[in-house]
Amino acid sequence: MDKKLLDMIVCPATKLPLELLDGERLEQMNAAIAAGRVSNLGEQQVTGAMAEALIRRDGHVVYPILDGIPVLLEEESIDWNQVAG
Repeated sequence: MDKKLLDMIVCPATKLPLELLDGERLEQMNAAIAAGRVSNLGEQQVTGAMAEALIRRDGHVVYPILDGIPVLLEEESIDWNQVAG
């Protein structure tokens, strides 16, 4: 993901900064998705593994990146507690 773009985008709901989800947390996310434990805030089960994602700086919400494009729609975001809990 382009560093300049990353510096400009924020969470649409809270306006908190976003950062790339690191490799370890991305693996956790994909394991939870594979186990069928992840739904987005639009209440749709997430079924595909993520190659990249953004996480809100407070660590609570994840936004997927699809084909290099951040999907910053609140209903597509994922509550990290589903993964960590």
